[in-house]
Amino acid sequence: MQMLDLMKERHSVRQYSDKKIEGDVKSKLNKYVASINEESGLSMQIFYNEPNCFNSMLAHYGKFSNVKNYIAIVGKKEEQEKSGYYGEKLVLKCQELGLNTCWVALTHGKVNVQTKPQEKLLILIALGYGTNTGVAHKSKPIKELCKEDAYPEWFMKGMEAVSLAPTAMNQQKFLFEMKNGQVYAKALRGFYSKIDLGIVKYHFETITGHKVR
Repeated sequence: MQMLDLMKERHSVRQYSDKKIEGDVKSKLNKYVASINEESGLSMQIFYNEPNCFNSMLAHYGKFSNVKNYIAIVGKKEEQEKSGYYGEKLVLKCQELGLNTCWVALTHGKVNVQTKPQEKLLILIALGYGTNTGVAHKSKPIKELCKEDAYPEWFMKGMEAVSLAPTAMNQQKFLFEMKNGQVYAKALRGFYSKIDLGIVKYHFETITGHKVR
């Protein structure tokens, strides 16, 4: 499946079935996480069949149910953008493997992650086989996500991918622009906007092949 199709099909899912992640899917996921950790320097840790983290008042408030699998992204405080970038790379791989996901910031309970000095839990990704496939989020018009200009077709294709990216509370607090043939993006003021910036950069770079500064 083409990457843009995966982006279109992937939606946040908060309700999961009892079906376990096992066999070939589990093996491929573990190998992919190991490769991302090696590439990024982050510490992504997968928890399977662990229901306690989402058995909390916060999780119920967030309308999560039956979440028994999740990925904890651990890194340094200044690596929030990186965690969004590589986390979204993993999220789209999960979609390719037939799994559903949801980025989770605060609405979860205690996580027993392993951390090194200066590291912390940056964010979680709920994971499993959803009871539904979620629904597409509403997006701002593309012209509100980038500074208006006569951009080339490939740039606008990248912005289409960016508009499909998940962001905290669907806030889309970022702005793209192009100067002298180079693409720039910056985070605006908002909750977890640095993580969101990493997510949208991954969408843009993957579809266009152009680096975002």
